[in-house]
Formats: sequence, structure tokens, C-alpha cells
Amino acid sequence: MPRILGVDVPKTKRMEIALTYLFGVGRFLSNKFLKEAGINPDKRAKDLTEEEISRLTNVIQKNNYKVEGDLRRDISQNIKRLMDIGAWRGMRHKKGLPVRGQRTRTNARTRKGPRRGGMAVIKKAGPAKKTAPKAA
Repeated sequence: MPRILGVDVPKTKRMEIALTYLFGVGRFLSNKFLKEAGINPDKRAKDLTEEEISRLTNVIQKNNYKVEGDLRRDISQNIKRLMDIGAWRGMRHKKGLPVRGQRTRTNARTRKGPRRGGMAVIKKAGPAKKTAPKAA
């Protein structure tokens, strides 16, 4: 498996698809990088030479594209900044609620997690009722 910027890309896939395994690289950027590096997008990752891998890595780094760790760090810093300044979006991140204005009265279970009780209380099975003996 060729390593590009610290990520093992799958060797059996075409380079156009294999580069999308880098965080922050989609099909458009993948094709752009390959064209700039002069590599055929239909070439399999296992068929790349060391020289082609280094050319591709240089193209990505030369253009100052934020991928992988740098991009993840920027995103987390932006969210932390929103939380620190007390912005509405930051508060929603803190509380673990939907951030982009979705409704929460129903749905939003992915962000809120599993239901916690509420009004639906399950009745416990207690001791059986004692009945008074029949007077004959």
C-alpha cells in the first residue's frame, strides 16, 4: 500500500479514487492533483513508482492544501473558538445538540443519544394484591 502524507491508500483502487482516502480530498481535488503531477488517473495505486509518489506528495504540499491532520486541527480549533466566545453554534456543540437549526422536539436522536425515560414509565411488577377471604 503506498503511503501518501502518512495515509495508506488502497493499492487495488484507481488513483483517482485512492486519493479520496485522504481527509479533505474529494474527486475534484484528486483529479487536480493527478493532472498537476502528470499521473494517469486510471493507474492503480500498486503500479505507482516511488518517483510518482514523491511527485504527488510534493504537489499536495506545494499548493498549501490542508489535508489530514492540519485540516482536522483547524476544524477542531474553529469549534473550540465558537465555544469559547459563547456563540450560539458553540453552545449547541457543548450541549451535544444539532448545530444547524434542525428541530429537536422530535428526531435529532443521533446528536442527543438514546432516550432517557421521560413520561413513559414502565410499571414494576410488585407483589400480588391480597383479597379478603370470602365470608360464607
